[in-house]
Amino acid sequence: MNINDHYKVGFIMRPHGLKGEVTISTDANSVADWETLKSLFIERKSQLVPYFIESISVRNDKAFIKLEDVSTPEQAALLKGSSLYLPKESRPKLERGEFYNEDVIGFEVMDETHGPLGFVEDVELVGPNRFLILSYIQKEIMIPVNGPFIKSINKSKKKISVSLPDGFLDI
Repeated sequence: MNINDHYKVGFIMRPHGLKGEVTISTDANSVADWETLKSLFIERKSQLVPYFIESISVRNDKAFIKLEDVSTPEQAALLKGSSLYLPKESRPKLERGEFYNEDVIGFEVMDETHGPLGFVEDVELVGPNRFLILSYIQKEIMIPVNGPFIKSINKSKKKISVSLPDGFLDI
């Protein structure tokens, strides 16, 4: 199973209860409807292992899941810290102009005034804000995704056009 064909939806925080349930931290927008999930993949020793879901209860950014074949707190404890994945083709569809964070890593960023700035190395969440992270003249630049900075995203050409205010790159 290739991890690149899957996307991360959360991780197991800790065991929950006495019957092998686990508490997971979720990205609430990563799955259209958590309650309808029948299975997911758990990363174990750099491999994705499929697990069937017996029951799931979602509360805000946490969920409580009972997995098939996990029936004791000790078995659940072995899963603590493991990342959870789903196949990329099951991701909810996005509106035009929106993107998933990992989709733009490696895209070239072009400013209307300064020209090429570099390539997106990461997308970071800081509170409710997302930032494109790239290196420009040996320093890290954080370009807010929210707001007027991003003018267009061309997924087929892997380019992001931005319009940065005067002095932005001098900070």
